[in-house]
Amino acid sequence: MSKEPRLVPEMLVFAKVVELRSFAAAARQLELTTSAVSRSVGRLEAHWGVQLLHRTTRSLSLTELGAEVYAACSQLSQTASDIHAIAGHYSGVPRGTVRLTAPTVFGEIWLTAQLPALRRQWPELEIAISLSDQMQDLAQQGLDLAIRLTRAHQLAPNMVARELCTVRYIAVASPAYLQGLRKQPDHPADLAPSQGVECITLGYGEFQKQLQWVRGPGAATKPAATDAVEVAIHTPIYIGSSTGIIHLALQHQGIGLVADFAARAALQSGALVQVLPQWSLTGNYAPRTAYAVYAPSRHLPLKVRALIDHLIEAGKHT
Repeated sequence: MSKEPRLVPEMLVFAKVVELRSFAAAARQLELTTSAVSRSVGRLEAHWGVQLLHRTTRSLSLTELGAEVYAACSQLSQTASDIHAIAGHYSGVPRGTVRLTAPTVFGEIWLTAQLPALRRQWPELEIAISLSDQMQDLAQQGLDLAIRLTRAHQLAPNMVARELCTVRYIAVASPAYLQGLRKQPDHPADLAPSQGVECITLGYGEFQKQLQWVRGPGAATKPAATDAVEVAIHTPIYIGSSTGIIHLALQHQGIGLVADFAARAALQSGALVQVLPQWSLTGNYAPRTAYAVYAPSRHLPLKVRALIDHLIEAGKHT
């Protein structure tokens, strides 16, 4: 009896190692140890008496024969994935682990708030979240999807993106801080340093000290918005986190520029109030959209589809 059928698991492991260009990344996605993955590839090489990979401490590459073997193993892996996805759809019950990455504050506040209802609906579903403000490579990290907080034109063209919700940036402050100002702000010009106002901003990338405003809630999303105002602000403190800005605003340190979802709880409790609610930030602080992003697939696993559908529905009520 041929031993080849017994080597099918090793072939699938080999395909994953090559796909992710890493033994460690393959091990994470397959829920194996790195040494187990290495031994699996070693068994293939020993069985055929050939070398499939050139290995160094920093990289790996395919031998000429390895490239041919990988092509066949990759096709085998895709077939197995298709069968698994089809069977999962017929079972009708999402199960297994979904691995995703999300921006830190968005993940801590918005995303985690959606998980209890998801788990009540699908108790066999498990969620593994990596929080990072750095762009993660889904294949390299063994992730099923990513939450991206961005604008449509900045999305990778080779990925599928599903819209979850709109994120707007707003100005907030404690009532005590506002009471201490010489004039209550009712126009963006009232935030100028000459008015004795101090602001707290994200302070990185696009989030600089020049603010652009348009009159009217939601006006920043309308291309024809008029009555635009630009004002330079004084920022003695800036911190790259909406959560950090809110903590400082609660301590009466200034007017904070934050993502709306991060400030919602403090606004509802009255600990903070929105400044200039009849104006909308635009320019560098224009609204972003939260997207669920994943690689195209003929058969999206039911566990991933269940999570995405749940987040889309949650976004409608945000």
